[in-house]
Amino acid sequence: MKGCVFNDMNANENSARLPSQQEMKSSHKRKPNRLISEKSPYLQQHAYNPVDWYPWGEEAFQKAVKENKPIFLSIGYSTCHWCHVMEYESFEDEEVARILNENFVSIKVDREERPDLDNIYMAVCQAMTGSGGWPLNLFLTPEKKPFFAGTYFPKTERFGNPGFIAILQKISSLWQTNKESVIASSEQITKVLQSMAFTTPGEILTKETLKHAYEQLRDTFDTIYGGFGSSPKFPTPHNYTFLLRWWKRSNDPTALEMVEKTLERMGRGGMYDQLGGGFHRYSTDEYWLVPHFEKMLYDQALTAIAYTETYQATGKPYYADIVRGIFMYVLRDMTSPEGGFYSAEDADSEGVEGKFYVWTPDEVIKILGERDGKIFCDYYDVSREGNFEEKNILHVDKPLDAFAKLEGIQTEELQELLRTAREKLFAERQKRIHPHKDDKILTSWNGLMIAALARGAQALHAPEYAQAAVRATDFILNALHRKDGTLLRRYRSGEAAIPGYLDDYAYFVWGLIDLYEATFETKYLKTALELNKQMIENFWDEKGGGLFFGGKRNEQLIAQTKEIYDGATPSGNSVALFNMLRLGRVAGNPGLGKMADQIMKAFGETINQYPSGYTQFMCALDFALGPTKEIVIAGEPDQKDTQQILQEIGKRFLPRKVLLLNSLKDKSLGEIAGFVKEQKPIENKATVYICENYACKAPANEINKIIQLLDEP
Repeated sequence: MKGCVFNDMNANENSARLPSQQEMKSSHKRKPNRLISEKSPYLQQHAYNPVDWYPWGEEAFQKAVKENKPIFLSIGYSTCHWCHVMEYESFEDEEVARILNENFVSIKVDREERPDLDNIYMAVCQAMTGSGGWPLNLFLTPEKKPFFAGTYFPKTERFGNPGFIAILQKISSLWQTNKESVIASSEQITKVLQSMAFTTPGEILTKETLKHAYEQLRDTFDTIYGGFGSSPKFPTPHNYTFLLRWWKRSNDPTALEMVEKTLERMGRGGMYDQLGGGFHRYSTDEYWLVPHFEKMLYDQALTAIAYTETYQATGKPYYADIVRGIFMYVLRDMTSPEGGFYSAEDADSEGVEGKFYVWTPDEVIKILGERDGKIFCDYYDVSREGNFEEKNILHVDKPLDAFAKLEGIQTEELQELLRTAREKLFAERQKRIHPHKDDKILTSWNGLMIAALARGAQALHAPEYAQAAVRATDFILNALHRKDGTLLRRYRSGEAAIPGYLDDYAYFVWGLIDLYEATFETKYLKTALELNKQMIENFWDEKGGGLFFGGKRNEQLIAQTKEIYDGATPSGNSVALFNMLRLGRVAGNPGLGKMADQIMKAFGETINQYPSGYTQFMCALDFALGPTKEIVIAGEPDQKDTQQILQEIGKRFLPRKVLLLNSLKDKSLGEIAGFVKEQKPIENKATVYICENYACKAPANEINKIIQLLDEP
C-alpha cells in the first residue's frame, strides 16, 4: 500500500497521471456534496465528487446508526499526491461512488485540521498493516470503532494491491452477513488502542541516553551522501539539531561532520529549490536529487532552524545563505496579507508532479542565451537526457571555484552570472501554472515558523525576520487566541475554528519564547507563560504524567493518544518539555522544572529503548542536564553597546542559554523574573550578568570580557 508519507519512492514507475484543469472543471457540473460548506481546502477539493461525502460530525454518525451502515473514513490533506490519485481513480468514478453511497456512510477528514483523528486512526492502520501513510482509509462501526484499515487502494487490483471496488464489496457483504464478528473485532482493536496512551513512570534519562542516541544515528548514517539509511530520505531536522548539541557537549567531531555533510548535500540537491528557495518534502533517492515536490511550512521552519544553528556552530556563510533562501520563499509565497503563514504547496501542477520546477536545456538557453545558458546547464546539471522523466531538476554537484577555473572565469564573475541567470529563470517560471497552495493558517505550524524567523533574526542580525515573526504572532493572537485564554487551531477565509491541540500550544509557546529573545518585548514572554499554563490545565495526564494530544476542550474520541515520537515534526511532549525547562529558568519557577522531570520520567522507559527516535526530546534532555547559561543584559535595546553584545550572542551556538534584557525603561520583566531587578548597568554601560550551574559570574561590561564569558565551555 502506498501513501503520501512514502509518496513516489520510485517516481518514474509510480507517478499516476492526474486530471488536467479542464477535466477537473468538468466535474464541477455536478451538484456539490456537503463538503462545499467546509473551509478546508482538502475537503473542498472533494466537494464535487459523486461520493455523498459528509464532514466528520454527528449528522454522519446518526445516519450510519439509522441506516445500519458501516462508515468509510478517508483522511488526507490537500497537497498529498496519492490522495489526488485516489480521488481521480475512485472518488470521481461513478461506479465506486454508487457502491459507497448505497452501502456506506462516507466521511472525509483533513488530517491537518484534525490531527487527533489522524493520530488515532493512523495508529490503527500501522498496527493492522505494519505501515501507514496518506490517503488513510478505514472502515468503522457507527460507533466510530475501526475494523479495517489501509492507505492507497487502486480502483482495481494492481501491483499486488487489492482493488478498492473488491474491498468495498467484500466489507459490505461481511457487514450484512456476519456483522457480529465485525463488531467484536472493532471492540478488540479499540481496547488495544485505548491502552496505548497509558504510561508507567520509570527510568531516569541521563547523559548515557544522549550518547546512545548519538551512537544509533552514527551507525545508520550514510557516510557518502549524508542522511540516514538509503531511500527515501527525509530531512528530519531535529536529528541534526541534536547532533549539534552532542558535538557541543562531547567535542566529538564526527557529530558535526554528519550534520555538515547532510545539510550541504541537501542544499545542493534537488530537495532544495535552487531558483525559488525552500525545501521540498523529502528525497525519493539516496542522493537528495529527486524530491517529492510538495513544500510544507513545517519543513521550512525546522530546516531553517537546523541551518541557522549549523551556521552558528561553524560560521560558514553557505548555511546562512540557505536560511535566507528558505525565508525568501516563505515571505514571498507562503505569507498571508494579515501576516500568518500558509500551510503547503502541492507537488503537482497541470496534473503532473514536479512540472512547475523542471527544465530542458533548450528552455534554459532560450532565456539566458547560448553562452550563459550553457554555463548554467553545466553547473546545474541540465542535460539532454534529463534526470527526471526526460527533464531536469536543478542541482549542484560541482565546487564553485573548480568549476570557475574549468570555465576560465573568475569565481566572482561566475557567482554574478549564476545569480542573474537564476533571477531570469525564476521570472520565467513564475509564468507557469503554479501548484495548488493550501492557504489555511495553522497555529502549530505558524509557531514553528515564528521560532525559525526569530532565531534567524538573531543569528544573521536581520531585524526584518523578527518583524515578520511579530506580524505572524500578532495575527495568531488577534485571530486564534480566544478571550478565555485558549487557542484555536485553524484560520481560513475569515473563520477561526477547532479548539487547539497540544501541538498548537507547545509550538506556539516555542515561537513566543524565541520571539522574546529576538525582540525583548516582554508581552510575548508573558503570553508564553499564560499559554503554557493553559496547556498544562487542558492536556496534563494527572495519572501517568505527560501530556495528551487532545485535551479537555477537544472532542472526546474513542481513545486518547500521547505523542512522543519525533517524526516529520517533533512531538508536542518533546517541545512542551523544552519550553517548560526554558520558562522555568526564565521565570525562576521551580514548579515548571518539577513538571519537566515528570515528563522525562513518564516516557523514560520508552525513550531509553530507542533514543534516536526522539531527537527533539534529546535536545530538551541536553538542556535539562546542563550546564545552562542564564544571560541577562542590563541595558537599553537601542544602545550601540547593547546591540554589539547581542550580535556576539546571536552568532554563537549556545544551545543551553536563556536570554533576558533588563531595560530601565520597561519594568515589566521584573514582574516575571524578579531576580533581574538588582541587575543594572554599571558605569552607564550595557552590562552582562551570566549565571551557570546555579553560580553567577562577576558582571561584565567590556566586550572582550563578555566574549570570554560567552565562550567558556
